[in-house]
Amino acid sequence: MSAPLISGIQQVGIGCQNVPETWKWYRQVLGFDVPIFDEKADAPLMTPYTGGKVQSRQAALVLNMAGGGGLEIWSFTSRVSQPANFKVEIGDLGINAIRFKAPDVKKAHEWVKSHSKEATGPLSKLPEGEGFWGTDPYGNVFQITSDATWFQTKGKNVGGVAGVVIGVSDIDKAAVFYQNLLQPLNIVYDKTGVFEDLPTSIPGQRFRRMLLRKSFTPDGAFSRLLGDVQIELVQALDRAPKKIFENRYWGDCGYIHLCFDTLDMDALKTKLQAQGYPFTIDSESSFGMENAAGRFAYLEDPDGTLIELVETHKVPILKKLGWFLDLQKRGLRKPLPNWMLKAMGLNKVKDK
Repeated sequence: MSAPLISGIQQVGIGCQNVPETWKWYRQVLGFDVPIFDEKADAPLMTPYTGGKVQSRQAALVLNMAGGGGLEIWSFTSRVSQPANFKVEIGDLGINAIRFKAPDVKKAHEWVKSHSKEATGPLSKLPEGEGFWGTDPYGNVFQITSDATWFQTKGKNVGGVAGVVIGVSDIDKAAVFYQNLLQPLNIVYDKTGVFEDLPTSIPGQRFRRMLLRKSFTPDGAFSRLLGDVQIELVQALDRAPKKIFENRYWGDCGYIHLCFDTLDMDALKTKLQAQGYPFTIDSESSFGMENAAGRFAYLEDPDGTLIELVETHKVPILKKLGWFLDLQKRGLRKPLPNWMLKAMGLNKVKDK
C-alpha cells in the first residue's frame, strides 16, 4: 500500500464578524485554548472566492490539546462578513456542522448545557453511537459524539474536531471524491430514512446519510494529535437543497472550508488532477502566517464545498521561548514525539 498523502483534519474554517469574540466562546465552551497563529493581513491568493478583489482579514488558528483538528477563526477586516440570507438546514450544500469528539458524551452534554447560553439538543441515538447537537452564538450547528482516538483527555470534557457533516446533492458522487482524496476511507454506515436526531425545522423529511472514516495511521508530524477523520455526507431527498455560500464570499459567516494536513502536496496534486479534481488555488511555495508557514491549496468537492490542503513547513512549539520547528528539515512524515506536542499546550490562553 502506498504511503498516505493526508494525515488528518488540520482545521475547519469558521467565518465570523469578530475573531476575538468568537474565539472566546470556542475557548471557554469547547476548549480551543491554544493559539498557533493570530494574524491580520491581506489574502491575495483567495481572489477567486472574494469577488476578484484582494481582501484583508484576521485569522486565528486554535487547538484543543485533547486531540483532533483545530479551528481557523476568520473575519474580513476590509468589509463586514455577511451571514447567509436564509436559514441553513441540514442537507444544504456545504459544511452543515462540525463534529467534535468527547471522551464521555454525557459529561460533555452537561458541560455544554451549563457553559453555553445557546440551545443544546438532547442526548440522542445517532446512526452510530450516542451524541447531541448544539449551536454556537452565531447560528453555526455542531455535533458532539464519541471517538476512538485521543491524544490526551485530562481536564477536557470536549475534544477537538473529529470531522464534519457535509450536505451534498449526490451522495454517491461525493463519496467517490472523498474516497479519492483520503484513501483509504471506509464506509461506516449508509442509511436512508427519517432521522429523529437531526436538528431540522422541516419535520418528517427523508435523508440519506453516509459516514466515511479514515482511521488513524502514524504518518505525519501531527498525526497523534489529529486522530481519525469522520465525514458524514447528508443528502436531502424531499427538497431541493440550497448552496450555503451562493452569492457570498469565502470568509463570510459560517463554515468556510475543511482543511486537511497534507504530507506530499506535489504527489497529491498530480493524483487529484488525473482524477478530474484540479486545484483552484495553489500557493506553490511556502506561505507565512505569523509564526507558522506552509504551502496551501484549495479544490472543490462536486458541490463546490471548499477543501483546503496545507503542507506545514514551520510551526511554533513554544512561542515564549522562541522555539519554532522546521518540518521540511525534519521530515513531514515523521510523527512528533508526545512531549513535543504537549509543549505546544504551554501556549494556552487562560481566561481570568
